[in-house]
Amino acid sequence: MRKWRSAKSLMGLMLSTVMLAGSIPGNVFAADTQTDRVESVLAGMSIEEKIGQMMVPSFRVWKEVPAPGTDDMNQTVENTGSSSVAVNVTELNDEIRQCIAKYHFGGTVLYAENCNDAEQVLRLTSDIQSTNLAGGGIPMLIAADQEGGTVARIGFGTAGTGNMSLAAAGDPVYARNMAAVFGEEMGALGINTDFAPVMDVNRNPNNPVIGIRSFSDDPNLVAKYGIAYMQGLHGTGTIATLKHFPGHGNTDTDSHTGFPCINESYESLKKSDLVPFQAAINAGADMIMTAHIQYPQIEKETYISKTTGEPVYLPATMSRTILSGILRQDMGFEGVIVTDGLDMAAISDNFRTDDVICMSINAGVDMILLPIVTDTNSFHETERIMESAVAMTKDGRISEAQVNAAVRRILKLKEKYGLLDKKDFSLTDAQIAQAVASVGSPAHRNVAWQTATKSLTLVKNEKSAFPITPKAGESVYILFADSGASRSEAWTMAETKLRADGKLADGVDVAMQKNTKEAGDAQVVQAVRADYVILVSRIFNSNCLDPDTDDGFSTGYFDQIIAGRKAAGKTTIVVSSQLPYDAGRFTDADAVLLAYCSGVMRSVPAASGAGSAYVPNLPAALCACFGDGVPGGVLPVDIPVIDAEYNMTDKVLYKRAQ
Repeated sequence: MRKWRSAKSLMGLMLSTVMLAGSIPGNVFAADTQTDRVESVLAGMSIEEKIGQMMVPSFRVWKEVPAPGTDDMNQTVENTGSSSVAVNVTELNDEIRQCIAKYHFGGTVLYAENCNDAEQVLRLTSDIQSTNLAGGGIPMLIAADQEGGTVARIGFGTAGTGNMSLAAAGDPVYARNMAAVFGEEMGALGINTDFAPVMDVNRNPNNPVIGIRSFSDDPNLVAKYGIAYMQGLHGTGTIATLKHFPGHGNTDTDSHTGFPCINESYESLKKSDLVPFQAAINAGADMIMTAHIQYPQIEKETYISKTTGEPVYLPATMSRTILSGILRQDMGFEGVIVTDGLDMAAISDNFRTDDVICMSINAGVDMILLPIVTDTNSFHETERIMESAVAMTKDGRISEAQVNAAVRRILKLKEKYGLLDKKDFSLTDAQIAQAVASVGSPAHRNVAWQTATKSLTLVKNEKSAFPITPKAGESVYILFADSGASRSEAWTMAETKLRADGKLADGVDVAMQKNTKEAGDAQVVQAVRADYVILVSRIFNSNCLDPDTDDGFSTGYFDQIIAGRKAAGKTTIVVSSQLPYDAGRFTDADAVLLAYCSGVMRSVPAASGAGSAYVPNLPAALCACFGDGVPGGVLPVDIPVIDAEYNMTDKVLYKRAQ
């Protein structure tokens, strides 16, 4: 396979990014590790212990059901006859505790179900590590998907703004500082690994799973902001994980629910999706997550799907060509490769579990995210997978040399981040107090708010429609597109700030509603009558552009409101709160403001940092509509023209600004 090195332009890009960091270190850890110590630890490990280091289970929900059997295809036989109630795993039960002590897992992953408040999470991570050490294990990687914005597992912390918003802020310092907030809050909770940043290039605006999780549709911008984000995590002692290799930004299928296929050549990928990964590898990446995507022009080996009986191509997660050939040999990555979750439909619908484990490890994977534990059946399946992986290694189906290489990389990573030296995870009152004070702190929230305001992008403003300056006796009508969840907390936050800052006069009548089919006609009438109108659009997939779909019906009512107000000589502001492509949908609106994230807050976050996660984009956008905060964002993606059938075309309406 031909050797590939990054272009000079990328080297310059990385240097400029590093220089921009100023006094903030890109990585606080020494580049050289004491490999003699790693070799000594590795030499003393049994095959069982080595396999344990490669496995990363997650204990998300627990439900007592009868233990499963297995059929002749070695698949779990589900039992659905139990009436037990599923409970979130916020503390270890006896079964999980025994499992951790027995198998010496290399890590675990926390989800929102595991996270209630700061003290609870810190006690949980302490218990996980202490239980593992008491059983003779090596300190674990405890991870979470804390990307920021719509993907933030710590539901009471600073959720931040999301990647596309960070790029819209126009300066990598914002990405670095936001990531540093995530790293500080995770570290205070005992979480040492972030499954972020997303390095996918959002090349396909119809992409159903990446979207605003991507920094940009430009590979160089993704590299620039992704490296800054990675450096922000590293500066807090948090392990960053680039995802989803080789790139999930050009798919039209979500691998959580289907099996994506990208029919693109290696040469093409080198000019696009691989650019950010190569730049970040050159800048010191430690960990990369694989994508469950087929690349038939690159990996031609097939497998008979257990569901359809038809051949499917091996995904990147199981491709030796992609992982050992491209990522290791061509791109020079020497760190840890971790799979995306094996419970995702792309894998679970098509591949038998033992084959997944065997092929992934032989392909070059170092750590495997086991199916999420949701009940005692899946718990026992995790145990069975462990035993099976050990057996396959002993009988030669899994390469022992590959296992040794993987564990060596895992141990080097743990040594680099001080985990091999950590022997006591018991808690002090000071640690608990620090966690409570740090997570969702006013200082962290201020970083998020300033970033959100800076990223707001005003792509259109005619007739001085933006901002509004309502006077006493005038009316303002704010209508949120129906999206299955209320965004009312965003207005509550915004209104509080507007009144405190003197930007919302007494006597102004503000009505805020959620658009519904039942009330839609009446809401159109109310909106046309109001003095000022702010329409909050939320486009989360391409179907949302079409008023005849269940996802997009609000756009039809918004069209009527905009037209009715134009006929009455009144202006309308549209706030795009999710994917920015609705800027091409509402071309008749007088002003269009892009906010890039509309994450739900369960409640308005308390001043103490307690309560719901802090998601500032939409509140900041609403404040800016009233003149409280000046949008400073630049467009990080091209906005396509929407045709008469509500499809995104190849024509560009608003050009990417960077």
